[in-house]
Amino acid sequence: MMNTQDQVFWNTIKENLKSKNSSNKLLQTWFEPTILKNVEERASGKCFLLGVPNELHKYWISENLLDRICQEISGVYGGPFQVELIITGEQNGQMSSQNMAIEPNQNTVYIDEINKDTFAPNQAANPSKTRDKLNSEYLFSTFVVGRNNEFAHAACYNIAEKPGIKGGYNPLFISGPTGMGKTHLLNAVGNHIKNRYPELKITYISAERFMNDCISALRHRKMDEFRQTYRGHADVFLVDDIQILGRGEAVQEEFFYTLNDLLERDKQVVVASDRMPKDINGLADRIRTRLEWGVIADIQMPDIETRTAILRYKAEQKGIKMPEDVISFIAKISKRSIRELEGNLNKLKMYTELQALPVNLELAKKVLASHASEASAVTIQDIQKMVCDHYGVKLNDIKSSNRSKPLVVARQAAMYLTKKHLDKSLQDIGRAFGGKDHSTVINAIKRIESQLEKNSDLRKDIEELHNRIHNLTGL
Repeated sequence: MMNTQDQVFWNTIKENLKSKNSSNKLLQTWFEPTILKNVEERASGKCFLLGVPNELHKYWISENLLDRICQEISGVYGGPFQVELIITGEQNGQMSSQNMAIEPNQNTVYIDEINKDTFAPNQAANPSKTRDKLNSEYLFSTFVVGRNNEFAHAACYNIAEKPGIKGGYNPLFISGPTGMGKTHLLNAVGNHIKNRYPELKITYISAERFMNDCISALRHRKMDEFRQTYRGHADVFLVDDIQILGRGEAVQEEFFYTLNDLLERDKQVVVASDRMPKDINGLADRIRTRLEWGVIADIQMPDIETRTAILRYKAEQKGIKMPEDVISFIAKISKRSIRELEGNLNKLKMYTELQALPVNLELAKKVLASHASEASAVTIQDIQKMVCDHYGVKLNDIKSSNRSKPLVVARQAAMYLTKKHLDKSLQDIGRAFGGKDHSTVINAIKRIESQLEKNSDLRKDIEELHNRIHNLTGL
């Protein structure tokens, strides 16, 4: 059953989402009529039942907004949950024909939006009827730079200042785990170019939308319109979540020719992915090599100092007076992504506002207790992944019997760091590395120890990995 607290919770979610997209008129059109109809307790956790007026609303929100709604809920509600959209048949908000119109923008083209092809298959998508949907809050000035992302930030800023210049960063490939700021940088590039070079046309799109549009064009025999949309209406081509292109050959072929066409005409291309080109399963070699031809900027989890700086900025932005010990505590336990960092801040903010309580360390520990206990320890898998990222090798390979030198060094370093930081037996460590026996683990540890004084490169690697483990554990 619905209660006042549930309604306050939903109002908070709506306001958070709208505040992050204040310039997006489509949010008012499609999201404002959405209401919280009920909250059900299920075996898998809470289920939030969202009421929408009709099938069209349900489709649009499912395709364009559901992920962001879930992110906002996750940032405020700490437990497991699911979201279901139900059609109420009610007009829950004002939707005039004027609101439904999508205003044209002559210069900036954002393809990742509703287009005629989505709801009217017999009509071609018309890029001039799509709207700029770059997030106006994602700017270089609102991006907190640290050691983990300074190169990616510098490369993106350089591109935004001089897009498409021969000999520059083209294409630029931004790689990093989910929630590290890749989308922020893509938007910052687009916003900066839009302000500095208003005559340039910008296409900002998710790879999933590119794939869906391509499939739709193939089905309805409108490939000429599709190619004109993507190749003829972009001076700057920004693509998010490129890793999903590994799913289909026909889509990859179109993407390859689109990429080639744009690069040959000195159009700026920036793509983002949660993994390196070589690690995208199913990606055609010719696309992989084309992407690697430019510059790859890797983003990792920020260290505790950068996380602290991000929290200070976010707290100030949200108008929260946050004591330093609370900031330090949240920075210490939020180690997986910047989204997690902001989610913990949002959860604390909502709790203190609903309970009318001041923010202090005792309250923060109480509200985020479950999260803090989950985040308190580093695992063998965490260390293995850090070492693999550092040395540029695959996790399966360091668990294998492959004896190539790069893999041996990474494997021995991971075993050494595991023994150093975790209370694990030699047998436990061996099992975690593909069933190696304890003598192999002993030899690996001794090898690293003997080389630390002689090999300055290895010493530097181990020190850097020690620091990364420190940032992860806060110890």
